[in-house]
Amino acid sequence: MSDSSASTTSIGEEEDGGRGGSETSSGEPERAAESGRRWRDVFWLFVFLVHLLAFGFALGLLGMNRFQEPDRLNIDRYRNITGWGGGNRTVEFGDRTVGRVRVDLTETFWPLYGLAGGVGTALAWAWLVLLGSRASQMMKLSVHILTTFLAVVSVLCFWGEHFFWGVAFAVGAGLQFLYVMSVMDRIPFTMLVLQKAVKMVWELPEVMRVAYAFVFVMLCWLVIWTFGVAGTISFSADDGARWWLLVVFSVSLFWTGAVLCNTVHAIVSGMVFLVLIHGGRGAPSMPPKPLLKALQYALTTSFGSICYGSLFTAAIRTLRWEIRGVRSKIGNNECLLCCVDFLFHLVETLVRFFNKYAYVQIAVNGKGFNHSARDAWELFQSTGVEALVAYDCSGAVLLMGSILGGLITGTCTAIWTHFKRDDRVIMVGTTAMLIGMILV
Repeated sequence: MSDSSASTTSIGEEEDGGRGGSETSSGEPERAAESGRRWRDVFWLFVFLVHLLAFGFALGLLGMNRFQEPDRLNIDRYRNITGWGGGNRTVEFGDRTVGRVRVDLTETFWPLYGLAGGVGTALAWAWLVLLGSRASQMMKLSVHILTTFLAVVSVLCFWGEHFFWGVAFAVGAGLQFLYVMSVMDRIPFTMLVLQKAVKMVWELPEVMRVAYAFVFVMLCWLVIWTFGVAGTISFSADDGARWWLLVVFSVSLFWTGAVLCNTVHAIVSGMVFLVLIHGGRGAPSMPPKPLLKALQYALTTSFGSICYGSLFTAAIRTLRWEIRGVRSKIGNNECLLCCVDFLFHLVETLVRFFNKYAYVQIAVNGKGFNHSARDAWELFQSTGVEALVAYDCSGAVLLMGSILGGLITGTCTAIWTHFKRDDRVIMVGTTAMLIGMILV
């Protein structure tokens, strides 16, 4: 939300300065933009909708297969397994008896994900509320507490004898600490940007209601997703097969969450732009029902572009932050600097085609994603704003807040899972962490 407000400020001022007061007040650019809007990136809209239907069906199938009965839909016959029953039973694999195993049902793990959804929702709503009244303190909390929390989770993993995950979280804590140290001089400027953006958005209470509504929409999808994932964890396959299924479903959830998040981004961008370009909410030239108009564009003609950009922008943006942080601390090691510079220029090239500021152009002008990303980047370069964009770390700080929310959600869920099913702590905990991150 802050990203959209900050970037919209720059673009709004450029548009306002370039057009002149009379043209802005006449409303002709807005009418021209409306008449020129067409459906963009329709292929990716189709792919996203087909993906939702396919994964929704698969999740429902896997969840229902082990809901109240061990093999309701007889899916185990495809694995040559017969004789499954409730509780502890002797299992036959072909003509060979494997032994006594515990048969899990979907409802064994579904309540655990209910806890994750509840904790994630509470954190998401609390985050929104506290950003309005305690923005600076919340940002500092995200920056400084995340490293400690990652280290604590690493210790808990080692204590539970999950060494791989213990090392993974320890490495994450180290990288987070190094990144914060590398950008420490930029934190004060970032806080100013975020405070300005939060103040701007909180003056538009209707867009806050949109954010709360999209959290509810995400929860509705999570009901289906967690039902299927609970059935997947209960599935009678080996751990390797279950992990692969969880990875595929997690990528799907990440894309869906990113699409919803960026839809809110586009709605807020369009609303803030209208307020800036017309000189205030109460201006006579302000169009009627601007929020509904921004919502309509984001969910129809521009939705394909949002789906397309959501696949790539998060990964490229995170990679760019990390490379910038490492690059600023290399020193005189010419060989390492050469390698990092190569990666840096490669990522900078990708940023021209996949950057978060594209959503502002999508909201304002209704362009396709790649066209919007290029136009936004060229606008920054031509006006000198690129230096400020590079210096600003607001996106990274907000990501830290999301990761912290995910860690809290995953930790709470993993603790309960430890007492209920100790051998499934990592499976449930990692997926619960993803749920918390997406909700926040």
